[in-house]
Amino acid sequence: MKLDFGTEHMIVEVIDGVGWVTFNNPERRNAVKFEMWEAIPKIFDTLVAQDDVRCIVMKGAGDKSFVAGADISEFKEKRSTPEQVTLYNATSGAAYAAIENCEKPLIAMIRGFCIGGGLAVALSADIRIAADNTVYAVPAARLGLGYRYPGMKRLVNLVGPAYAKEIFFTARKFNAEEAWRMGLVNKVVGLDELDAAVAEYAGMIAENAPLTVAAANFAVQTAIAHEADRDFDKLDQMVEACFASEDYKEGQTAFMEKRKPVFKGR
Repeated sequence: MKLDFGTEHMIVEVIDGVGWVTFNNPERRNAVKFEMWEAIPKIFDTLVAQDDVRCIVMKGAGDKSFVAGADISEFKEKRSTPEQVTLYNATSGAAYAAIENCEKPLIAMIRGFCIGGGLAVALSADIRIAADNTVYAVPAARLGLGYRYPGMKRLVNLVGPAYAKEIFFTARKFNAEEAWRMGLVNKVVGLDELDAAVAEYAGMIAENAPLTVAAANFAVQTAIAHEADRDFDKLDQMVEACFASEDYKEGQTAFMEKRKPVFKGR
């Protein structure tokens, strides 16, 4: 099922419990246009609200790039005045927040270049599966840019402080093997194998108990959150909801009957 969000540059489909979100601007390495920033919160709100969507995958159109950050060709038109800059920053910020706060398992499917803002998008996913032709970099130090704390914290949480410093201090490009070794991506496969690998992972997640997956996701986020932001009461409620669910009974019954469970998310 294909969903329409008012722009041809964001393609959204729901197939067998998986929401596929494609950044579709391949002539500019999938750089994000303003209309794409506008659509992203609506896309993620819609997919999160749909009970039949158990997992979401982000990818870029074509083989050359995942996402290339903001489309700078629009800046003259969209960021020429202080008012435009304020609107643009608020719109792109809301888009990043929608991705980062996605309550359903989110996979970044990465081909080709994953640099700068594109890497920031990938870091917002729960799992990153990459082709062996991928290239990564944060070129901030070559551009004189500052990098704000939330994005830096996500990077440090993944790769640790030493690798995070190497990525930023050198601003160099890293290949797929290096990215996997430092923990930047979960899995690297051949380019021809990427579609199948991501579909397999997304399918496994979609078949599992949604309440359990949601509780596990929230538990991990709680573990890496600042101590003052940890909501243990909510986590306890989510865990108790698992034990009180029909899915808990279904899991036990399926195990005893030696069959695959059919979970309903309740």
